[in-house]
Amino acid sequence: MTVVVDSRDDFTLENYRRVAVGGEPIAIGPQARRTMAEGRADFLRLLESDRTQFIYGVTSSFGPRAKLTIPPDQQRAHARAFGFRRGNWARGFGGGYLDERVVRGIVFARLANFVAGNSKARPVVAERLAALLDGPLPRVPLDGEVGAGEVLPMAHVMQGLQRDDLEEGEANPLMNGSPVSAALAADTALQAGHRLDHAEQIFALSVEAFGAPLDAYDDVLDDLWGDEDDASALAALRRYLAGAAPGGRRPAAVPTSYLVLGRVLGQAHRAVAGVDEAARVSLRSVTDNPVYVPPDEGHPLGRAFSTGGFHNAMAYPALNALAAAWADLTLLVQRHVTALGTAAAPAPPVRGAGSAAGAATGLEPVLGGLVEEARAAAMPTLLPAAVNDAQDDVSSPTFSAYRRQARAAECLDGALAVLAAAASQALLQAGRQPAPPLQDLLAAVRAIFPPAGGSPRGPGVRGGDLAAALARSAVTGSAPFGTGPFGTGR
Repeated sequence: MTVVVDSRDDFTLENYRRVAVGGEPIAIGPQARRTMAEGRADFLRLLESDRTQFIYGVTSSFGPRAKLTIPPDQQRAHARAFGFRRGNWARGFGGGYLDERVVRGIVFARLANFVAGNSKARPVVAERLAALLDGPLPRVPLDGEVGAGEVLPMAHVMQGLQRDDLEEGEANPLMNGSPVSAALAADTALQAGHRLDHAEQIFALSVEAFGAPLDAYDDVLDDLWGDEDDASALAALRRYLAGAAPGGRRPAAVPTSYLVLGRVLGQAHRAVAGVDEAARVSLRSVTDNPVYVPPDEGHPLGRAFSTGGFHNAMAYPALNALAAAWADLTLLVQRHVTALGTAAAPAPPVRGAGSAAGAATGLEPVLGGLVEEARAAAMPTLLPAAVNDAQDDVSSPTFSAYRRQARAAECLDGALAVLAAAASQALLQAGRQPAPPLQDLLAAVRAIFPPAGGSPRGPGVRGGDLAAALARSAVTGSAPFGTGPFGTGR
């Protein structure tokens, strides 16, 4: 299949997924080609009306040299030199690279500027940009990408693009703007819903393993608390606990971590919704600098003017909030594993089932490190305080926020793997079966991590396999263990 983009309305999360994760190509639709051709003609009329007017990057140089005027007879050559010059010094040193799916997503997000006719570029430039997806795609470093706007990472993305015939105004829409932030937000949003699904199901399995009363997830709380995200979290827990046996549950006080589960998951729902909204808005935003606005009654030639579109102020706060939610859930996992490992079994233990549920997994010592790593990653990313120069005096923190969120998510995946194994062991020891919606999950977990030491492989290897399956499923939406209810998304 091919994703056809004809207008900004085509820049949706679903189309992003098809291009970035599904590997589908992009075709520029006929309406978009007409709009771009009209926009290009209108822009040239504006430019030819006065080639000495200030249009950033067209009649002037770039960045700190923006005060330098480019003579009219040099403006076309100036456009052709821009990308090459940037590409020579936009380098990263270590720290890894963006996954290729994200680079594909950047190309997709970049085209939103073009199809609406605001890019000042000919349709052929957009078609070349879409053709980058045919590969091979460049590697985009994760480090050294803090600058005013996103010119540094875009220099890597555009390395394979033909630029020797660019015309006036066509360099800026390739390099300027904030398509990288849009792609980082979208990549995170696509994973976040699946990761939250994993957490809800494994926490529900823990509720069953501990034998916690179900009152704390009652539907009466939906109205009493009055928050739609808390209600969504409670509804998810009830869905996975449907048909749970009422007997054998602890009538006395239970650890707070079971009582507040709906609230903490509710906050994760808010964070997932926030990054989803940031992605949805950012993908279809026109962020060129300068931006071209077509003619209207007050501006018969249209306008080309500088804006702050190259700075995405939605993405990094949303990523910050999500990292914090993952860190809180990682801590909650640790508390659940502790409860499972220290509480008395709610029913007579099965002969040969092993020691206390938590300790039997052999993975409990790693949880402390995962909790601390997640909490460190959740420290908020703010606008960098270092000033590059007198003009580029505010830098973008989105790359840093993306890396921190990814690390917090990785810690949560690892912790959830431990909780899944601990809950499996506790259920075996207690001679219990979980609620019917969780039984496929339990079987799938046990296929990778058999309880009571029933595998010749070490617990670290088996736990790593569980965590890796969760991470893959977050990206693809498929069932992480080859079966079960995962991968439904939101």
